[in-house]
Amino acid sequence: VQLQASGGGLVQAGGSLRLSCAASGRTFSRSPMAWFRQAPGKEREFVAAISWYTGTTYTYYTDSVKARFIISRDNAKNTVDLQMNSLKPEDTAVYYCAADDMGRGLKTPSYRYWGQGTQVTVSS
Repeated sequence: VQLQASGGGLVQAGGSLRLSCAASGRTFSRSPMAWFRQAPGKEREFVAAISWYTGTTYTYYTDSVKARFIISRDNAKNTVDLQMNSLKPEDTAVYYCAADDMGRGLKTPSYRYWGQGTQVTVSS
């Protein structure tokens, strides 16, 4: 199983970026998928997650990105995206996609599968 993250880059404050994570090796249509980030010298932190339960999709966000970031998934393509708007310098970090929380909690970095990370840098 592999998760391949892409879409990072350098953007000015107030700009937008769209991250994409493509999964291969198995499907995750019924497993939670998430984005985490890690800034230099800081612990990896939860950003957003998307889950599915009895036909309904649920999304979750950390407070600092609510109303700015949108997580979505395309089950046909086995991908999960993170649309990031109104970016701030404090959003600068390496962003990681993750899949299958193994029932340990969507917001904890205890997922079974991880992507390699993509750098997002927001200049002021």
